[in-house]
Amino acid sequence: MSAHLQHNAAWEASPLAFLSRQFIEGVPKIPKGVTLSGKTALITGSNVGLGFECARQLLALHLSHLIIAVRNQTRGDSAAQKLRSEFPEAKIEVSLVDMASYKSIQSFVKWCETLPQLDIAILNAGLSRPQFERSDESKHEMTCQINYLSTALLAILLLPVLKKKRGTSEPAHLALVGSDMSYWAHWTGTSDSIWDTADDPSSWSSNGAYQISKLLLIMFVGKLSEYVSPDEVIVNFPNPGACRGTEFGTDGKRSKIEQFWMMIAKPIVGRTVSTGARSYVDAVAVKGKESHASFVGEGKIKPYPPIMYEPVGKALQETAWNDLMKELSFAKPLEILKGST
Repeated sequence: MSAHLQHNAAWEASPLAFLSRQFIEGVPKIPKGVTLSGKTALITGSNVGLGFECARQLLALHLSHLIIAVRNQTRGDSAAQKLRSEFPEAKIEVSLVDMASYKSIQSFVKWCETLPQLDIAILNAGLSRPQFERSDESKHEMTCQINYLSTALLAILLLPVLKKKRGTSEPAHLALVGSDMSYWAHWTGTSDSIWDTADDPSSWSSNGAYQISKLLLIMFVGKLSEYVSPDEVIVNFPNPGACRGTEFGTDGKRSKIEQFWMMIAKPIVGRTVSTGARSYVDAVAVKGKESHASFVGEGKIKPYPPIMYEPVGKALQETAWNDLMKELSFAKPLEILKGST
């Protein structure tokens, strides 16, 4: 488990380790014999990019039922049609969920409760905003809203569904897509409230907000995993690495550093979309109970970001959890989670 890998954390957060992950380690191929026949999976943000490619790879492993969870019906239908033409034997359907809306997330989970089976959930939808923007609903900064708050709500609500609807005695899988950019997050706030920092436009940057959102998400994974047995649901945090050929981060006007990364560096160091998506597949089709509450990448269990082993990081994790429970109190998250233990 990642909790036991503090000795490797500083290395994984180094530039050399990033290059090693991208050029040397890579992501191993899925072992022969792995099959998802008879299983049902949902993937958020799966009409393009890594989510779409992950869907392809799951279907190639004979997944029986795929749910494409997206916010746009037309784009979802287009993605589904492409996949149906390649995998005509699978059941593929589209369901709508707007990750910017708590009400939409709750409605989506209500729909999931009607499914006869659900074995795998991959929460892939995410964004990186070029300018500071607030959610219309919660008034929190948008990157943190989508990547952290909304993803956390969806994960909590899906836990009992996965427990109840898994089709076999094997544990279900819940993967919250991470990023090794969480290794480089710099937290400058206090232990009073995470929103003092996360919602402050004066100290905001696009990269910084993305890094913080993914740091908060892996901290959430660590806490969430305390409320569910890996015998029932395995919760992990797969890292696709830097990937070229996706639409991620291409919207809006970016800083010169970000433009350099997107236009020059990323095409050189970036993995293919196929390689990045394979990290998702590894996390839900290959990894077992040993990956519970863990950062998964390159086919291995990786350490948490270094800050999570330090007193300041442990204090931040507790503060973030308490703030999250208050933010999501309308959904009664603790009641749901205590019912999962």
